[in-house]
Amino acid sequence: MADYSREYLELLAEKYPSRAAACSEIVNLRAILSLPKGTEHFISDLHGEYGAVRHILNNCSGVILEKVRRLFEQEIGEERCRGLCSLIYYPREELNCLREQDKLSDSALRDVLERLRTLAEMLSGKYTRSYVRKQMPADWSFVLDELLHVQRDEEENQLRYHDTLLDTIVETGSAEEVIVAMSELIKRLAVERLHIVGDIFDRGSEPARLLDALMEHPNIDIQWGNHDILWLGAAAGSPACIFTVLRISVDYGNTNLLERRYGISLRPLTEFSRKVYGSASGRMLHHALNTLGFKLEGQIIKRHPGYGMDSRLMLERIDFEHNTVRLDEGVYPLNTSLWPTIDPADPYRLTAEEEALVEEYVSAFRESQALRRHIDFIYKNGSTYLCCNGNLLYHGCIPMTGDGQFARVRHGGKWYSGKSLLDYADIVVKSAWANHDESALDMMWYLWCGNDSPFSGRVFHTFERAVVDDKSTWEEPKNPYFRFWDDENAARMILREFGLDPDSGHIINGHTPVKAKKGESPVKANGKLFVIDGGFCKAYQATTGIAGYTLIYNSHGLRLKSHRPFNGVARVLSNNEDMESDSVQVESFARRRYIADTDSGAVLCRRIEALEALLAAYRSGDIQEK
Repeated sequence: MADYSREYLELLAEKYPSRAAACSEIVNLRAILSLPKGTEHFISDLHGEYGAVRHILNNCSGVILEKVRRLFEQEIGEERCRGLCSLIYYPREELNCLREQDKLSDSALRDVLERLRTLAEMLSGKYTRSYVRKQMPADWSFVLDELLHVQRDEEENQLRYHDTLLDTIVETGSAEEVIVAMSELIKRLAVERLHIVGDIFDRGSEPARLLDALMEHPNIDIQWGNHDILWLGAAAGSPACIFTVLRISVDYGNTNLLERRYGISLRPLTEFSRKVYGSASGRMLHHALNTLGFKLEGQIIKRHPGYGMDSRLMLERIDFEHNTVRLDEGVYPLNTSLWPTIDPADPYRLTAEEEALVEEYVSAFRESQALRRHIDFIYKNGSTYLCCNGNLLYHGCIPMTGDGQFARVRHGGKWYSGKSLLDYADIVVKSAWANHDESALDMMWYLWCGNDSPFSGRVFHTFERAVVDDKSTWEEPKNPYFRFWDDENAARMILREFGLDPDSGHIINGHTPVKAKKGESPVKANGKLFVIDGGFCKAYQATTGIAGYTLIYNSHGLRLKSHRPFNGVARVLSNNEDMESDSVQVESFARRRYIADTDSGAVLCRRIEALEALLAAYRSGDIQEK
């Protein structure tokens, strides 16, 4: 037992002032340790795909349907099971449909309430009553708590009490509100913790609505992805990040997100493009933004030679007279000769109009309260990586060398590699948001696309893709990590680096779409590493052939669900369609895992140890009970 100071025990005694209080808490905590561990869900690369991800949150990656089938399929059949699930996923919408179809009789409402109660009771079995009560919507917590804890007795008093509760709910016209509350409780109990392994932003059109939904989740964490880093840098005021966000938004037709949700007008940009480039068409806006981006990025690279990115100083490689560019592979023609703002003698200098535009958008991004609300949430719940219950979660990569060792990267006069590199990145990201200093803001851009950034893991060829038509120049070299991620020894080395058990631990990785349609497996390194980017975003589904993955970690093992495309809420409500998923058990535990086996369990064990020391002090008389 640890040696606790008298001062510490006296402080603990303020909360547990008697032997009875200390014993009661020890009993409570030891009992909690014997409960099964909660179910964790891991998803990544959401990319603003609100509709599909919202459905995944509502159907708990198909787990709700599995539970409903187990409980009710023999009694009511598959079709009615799916109807019940539709009600749980979208209770208000489904109730409206049923009302229009005149299917909400008192007996029908009572039947639904009874089935929802049965499902919630089953799901609540792995939690304490206190935890379950905390997940209940406040307005109906008393009613739900009573419904969930009915016990049989000799004279069936509890059953009569239960029946009266249900009858009264229906008679008072409260059934629909209780159904909504019970549905919310069921979803919260089905998934104890949700891990978002990066990339909420870009590609899809509705990251703001997606963030609104994620902010309602009771237990969530985020491992920042490269696209999240880009938006975090933009919101903090990095000009290079801001103009990259603007370019991507224009390229993917997502400018409504900026203008309607975040109040960032594109008018200054379009007016600049018309004045300087003669047009504000999509293609010309793209070119104007690219040119500004090349300048801003070049300024960063020149300020930080230690980034090792001099090879990406592309504007000084252009032969403006012959309209060609000199790349490492040779000289290539450019697909445009329109460079009205570039002085060949000083190509990275901004014109007066460009400086004014940059200042305007830095202010717009930093002053958007709607954007700040979302970014604050991402910072509060996010980190570069997370060690959780023996698993290591990160979005991008652990930069490595060609011989499979951790790459050593120099920043601020110090060398970093492996865990220390990710820890340093975490500090920089938080400093950029808190302090807005130029060095940290520059580093945010580097983290988005730098050669040895743990968020990126590849050398961006934005310039080549924008102005060189020869696609052979577009290939972006990847960090050696992506050659070694199928090597079990490399995965074990990474787990040890982060202080995790290489025998029982796993790495959970996003960032790189898995080409499932070509037979690529998301399971790497003999089951030590999982790549869970399956293409929630429609832009990637042609590559992956599926519509996203969910990795499920419960008390029995690990299973991977691959999802098929979501056809929309209307199809759920009209036809009881669901997002179909294929499930594969990737690991089964020899014994069931309990809270005692988790990080939370370790914390509880330390609390029990301290309470036992306090109890001993009470019994010996060293500390007096109050």
